[in-house]
Amino acid sequence: MSEIRAVGYIRVSTIHQASDGLSLDAQKGKLRGYAKLHDLRLVGLHTDAGVSAKTLDRPGLGKALAALDADEADALLVYKLDRLTRSVRDLGTLIDRYFGDKAGKSLMSVQDAIDTGTAGGRMVLNVLTSIAQWEREAIAERTRAVLEMKRANGEYTGGKIPYGYRKVVRRGVAFLEVEPREREVMEVVRDMIESGETYQATADFLDENDFGARSDKGWSRQAVARVWARVKEEKGDEG
Repeated sequence: MSEIRAVGYIRVSTIHQASDGLSLDAQKGKLRGYAKLHDLRLVGLHTDAGVSAKTLDRPGLGKALAALDADEADALLVYKLDRLTRSVRDLGTLIDRYFGDKAGKSLMSVQDAIDTGTAGGRMVLNVLTSIAQWEREAIAERTRAVLEMKRANGEYTGGKIPYGYRKVVRRGVAFLEVEPREREVMEVVRDMIESGETYQATADFLDENDFGARSDKGWSRQAVARVWARVKEEKGDEG
């Protein structure tokens, strides 16, 4: 049996750089130990430090994959599958291009005990990644549900405060409540625009009558346009 050449790939996100056994040095040690145990020749180690796995567009990963493309390595070795990718779609891309039946390369994961040089290894890989993707989507759904419930209760959930509202804090919880002066401005803008006045004429009227703008620069036609957009948005909500 010919010697298997493996190129190692290591990634840490900022949150994991010094925790959970996923530091750069910890991963390097695991990969070297695995290679020695399984008689692999480690032909290179490529690193992405502080980089997300949301896409495959990563410098270190690009170098590791280039070694596979150039036939300088027979396998890609990672400490854990999520160091390589967290996306079922991206994993599918990698399998089709490198690790599938016809691609000829293998993917090895130390922690997950995966070797796609076998059909069983490929099946386990797909199952584990599908479960991980499901878990992330379930978390996202729960997060959206909680935010929607908070908004329905009038709680402030972050982002720019809509015109016509202000943020208040009660017992440590932030809420949005109506800002009377801005509501008055919205009424003026609605009346003037619907009666045919221009944005600039409306801006001039607001300045002349001391309707303070959020900006220290006073009212501009663009600011009036944004308020008018809010007016129309709320009209749409009501309708």
